[in-house]
Amino acid sequence: MGHTNDPAVIERLMRTKGRWAIVGLTTNEWRSAYDVSLLIRDRLGMDIIPVNLPGDPVHGEPGYRTLADIPAEKRPIDVVDCFVNSQKVGSVVDQAIAVGAKAVWLQLGVIDEAAAERAKAAGLDVVMNACPAQVAWKYGL
Repeated sequence: MGHTNDPAVIERLMRTKGRWAIVGLTTNEWRSAYDVSLLIRDRLGMDIIPVNLPGDPVHGEPGYRTLADIPAEKRPIDVVDCFVNSQKVGSVVDQAIAVGAKAVWLQLGVIDEAAAERAKAAGLDVVMNACPAQVAWKYGL
């Protein structure tokens, strides 16, 4: 049986103020990560940490190339939000486990059952194939 999202986990992650590392967030305004990250920061009140291959800053926030590059003063990372394709997300989940993140959130269409199981086995909360922007209304956010 595959992973099933727990609505209570989704609500807790969206309501509890914290740090969200957003992997795949770039300055490309046409990508969904660009607008969703603004919702996470401005509407949900989270601190966001852009993670992208060149380590570029986004939305005035310093960027990092990998989760491991995020400095200690910006940890713990509460949620690693994954805007990468399903074939690459397993590596991101493994990095999230390695840096002590508390949760991984795999965006719409991003599915990796084995990575979800590894994250759960390591004690992380897991949300898969969902987007905060599409579920926020369910929780009055």
